[in-house]
Amino acid sequence: MATPNELTAMRRAIAISAQGLGTTSPNPPVGCVILDRDGVPVGEGYHLRKGDHHAEVNALTAAGERAEGGTAVVTLEPCNHHGRTPPCRQALIDAKVSRVLMAVMDPTSRGEGGAVVLEQAGIEVERGVLEQEALLVLGPWLHSLRTGRPHITWAYTAGADEDDGDQGVTELRRTHDLVIRRNGTIEEGVPGGHGEDAFHVPHAPLGDEPEKALHALTEAGARTVLIEGTFNEAARLLVDVVDRVIVDVPGLPPSSVPVSANWSVPSGFRLVDITASGLQVRLIAKRVVGRDR
Repeated sequence: MATPNELTAMRRAIAISAQGLGTTSPNPPVGCVILDRDGVPVGEGYHLRKGDHHAEVNALTAAGERAEGGTAVVTLEPCNHHGRTPPCRQALIDAKVSRVLMAVMDPTSRGEGGAVVLEQAGIEVERGVLEQEALLVLGPWLHSLRTGRPHITWAYTAGADEDDGDQGVTELRRTHDLVIRRNGTIEEGVPGGHGEDAFHVPHAPLGDEPEKALHALTEAGARTVLIEGTFNEAARLLVDVVDRVIVDVPGLPPSSVPVSANWSVPSGFRLVDITASGLQVRLIAKRVVGRDR
């Protein structure tokens, strides 16, 4: 069982893992916190982009010798293979940690898996620690693995869609690999943010066949795609495979007649979150699938 200190560390690891959203693809966004023998945080790190050090190595580097006998708290099962970087499970073994907590198991893990190798090395392993919370960050990456295509978000501002300077939608860009702008232009969410030879921006337009468009986005190395604006041909083209809709609704006076702007979420989606910031309200809805219907 995880201790209160370890649960706090996992939530911290989840929070910092989100710093990699929009740049780690096709790798996952992962966070790690190292606790010393007394349960005190002594190092933390996250994965920024493919080819750079993984979260565990960055956290161990920060902790130094204080990691020995301590606990590694990581949002995803440590990798078990040599890629552009050495396997993270070996870094943890070499650092002589005594315990590893992981939130989500890695479906891409090679061989026996990083968790099993850690256990074989005499390290105590806890699986599934705050898994559902970690999926708030890792969910789109896992969705992309499962479906073989990017997780697609469609975002727009009700009644002000053609205002290209809308701040609410603009802030979403940096958390996505690719952004399809209102005029059809395709851009990196974080310009130049991905690793070399791991990602490219597909040529626009995407054409008029959904399957070919999805293939182009997938081949680019994208795990997440943001479509901006209701008047966007990509939204019409890919509407049947949009996974999430985000609608920003401008504030209204306490008493008013119904507005004509289309502020509601499309049919086939279920509202999962509503937040208010000042006078603006943000609606977030996810596609209804399977038993959710």
